[in-house]
Amino acid sequence: MSPEPSTTRRRASDLSDHSDAVEGPLCGYHHETYAFSLSAEAGAGFTGRWKIREPRERLLWFDRRCFRSEYELLYHLQRRIDVIPEVAPVEGVDLQRFIEGVTLGERHPSGEAVSGAVSEQILELFRQMIAVTSGALLVKRKCEPMDRADEGDSAGFLERLILFTQKRVYERNLSGYGGLFADLGLGPDSFGYLRKHVAGLKERPFCLLHGDLHRENFILDSAGKVWAIDWELAMLGDPLYDLATHLHLMRYPVQQEREIIQRWCAIAEEVREGSSEGWVEDLPRLLAYKKAQSLFTDVIRETQSLGVTGRFDRRRLREASWKVWDVLWAAAEPLGLTSRPSLLEIEAALLRWGDRARKSPQP
Repeated sequence: MSPEPSTTRRRASDLSDHSDAVEGPLCGYHHETYAFSLSAEAGAGFTGRWKIREPRERLLWFDRRCFRSEYELLYHLQRRIDVIPEVAPVEGVDLQRFIEGVTLGERHPSGEAVSGAVSEQILELFRQMIAVTSGALLVKRKCEPMDRADEGDSAGFLERLILFTQKRVYERNLSGYGGLFADLGLGPDSFGYLRKHVAGLKERPFCLLHGDLHRENFILDSAGKVWAIDWELAMLGDPLYDLATHLHLMRYPVQQEREIIQRWCAIAEEVREGSSEGWVEDLPRLLAYKKAQSLFTDVIRETQSLGVTGRFDRRRLREASWKVWDVLWAAAEPLGLTSRPSLLEIEAALLRWGDRARKSPQP
């Protein structure tokens, strides 16, 4: 007996010209997404395919979110950022145009250089985002004013990101992952080391940040245009943080990374003077935070892939152990890890976690 379709799937079928033509769920961690052509009744005047996307249930969130509604933000940005696919309300449901094409990751996998035409379009996206200032973006936000860093306070902005990782990723998951964190050498003191390692950021004028510009969030259409999707993690803050996040996720070859940095700095200063202030010292600090953040999130995600409930997937154990080993070594310095477990010790730690998870399954 096939499972009941989700609410999102049923909405896609109701709006589609033919329920069998609904494609999905499409790949994506945060959302359940379907693509389809609109029926004549629902989509008068709308050509091509559209997509509906809604947050997955019981999802672990590892990133701080700024805006209450991604769609409200996208409506506001339609005439400001020209690589955001069109959004439109259809029968009370917010939809986004589905871009027919391939992800940048399909064309240029992680670690490979991207073409000059692609890199120029990515840099143009940064130009447009830096031009969107905090005062000009009148979109409802999730956080209270007292929880926001003052305009230009890059150090305060980063402290709030660190605090989110400490409270919402590390401490909130201690009941299920405290033993594993301890086995890997991670504890409350790790955040003290991290704060010392990244201290001293210069002030930079805040702007719109995407927050998640990696190869799977860029779509290349048949004409070679690059589109930016998934603005769920967009925020207002230090522009250099968005560059650091982009570099961390893209894994450019060294030479292209240097070129991107130099071009970004020139563009940032053209748009708003001071936007690249102190980048030589501060970019490594922000990259160090990204490595530390990735350690906590990737450890949890890799255990999820091994099976939270039911049978522990030993076939993936070595692959998951290598992933944890990689992120652990990358984050060792900013987190003050003077001794690091070997690959076999990580495997043993993951096995112990699996035993504990089976005995005390998480809700």
